[in-house]
Amino acid sequence: MISSYNRNGVGDTLMIMTGNSVFSEQNSETKGNVTRIFKEETKETVGYNFFTISELIKIEGKGSITLSADQVARLNEHLLSVGFDEQLEADEEPKFVVGDVKECKPHPNSDHLSITQIEIDDQQVVQIVCGASNIAAGQKVVVAKVGAMMPNGLVIWDGELRGEPSHGMVCSAKELGIEAETTKKGILVLDANAVTGSAFKTK
Repeated sequence: MISSYNRNGVGDTLMIMTGNSVFSEQNSETKGNVTRIFKEETKETVGYNFFTISELIKIEGKGSITLSADQVARLNEHLLSVGFDEQLEADEEPKFVVGDVKECKPHPNSDHLSITQIEIDDQQVVQIVCGASNIAAGQKVVVAKVGAMMPNGLVIWDGELRGEPSHGMVCSAKELGIEAETTKKGILVLDANAVTGSAFKTK
């Protein structure tokens, strides 16, 4: 579940994404002050917009936000009250974490991509295809996990690059919005003592 809020940009609306889809596939239905967004063909829910959200819960900050279990429970109560049956699941895990590059090898179908195996948390290792020239085994890097929303609004989903699965993104300083590091090309390499799996604050 990916949640975002920008009162100055789009008004007092909490936008929640629960799945990946393109606009041309979507339809919507509104009940009360909630709009459900779904795939027209399968009817799968891919998101909700909660309008006048400040009347329901208090939200601090803007952009990508993490909702507490109590806030999600309140949203679920509201969904039922307006006539929607589905329920949201709270996800308070950090989406930007320190990753340990365990393996890095050239992509067989590209002259600039690398296939990496990166430990992110709880000894979980994910495959990420990376285009940075400075990626290498043994580095500590910043990983945007599946479900992360980048500072520019891009959402990270499971994907495939040149036939190889990719589950996340290795981030550059510029992509993370770190002003002091924007002149450096390639991914942001962290201190070797950075703790694998720990949260990385993007703002």
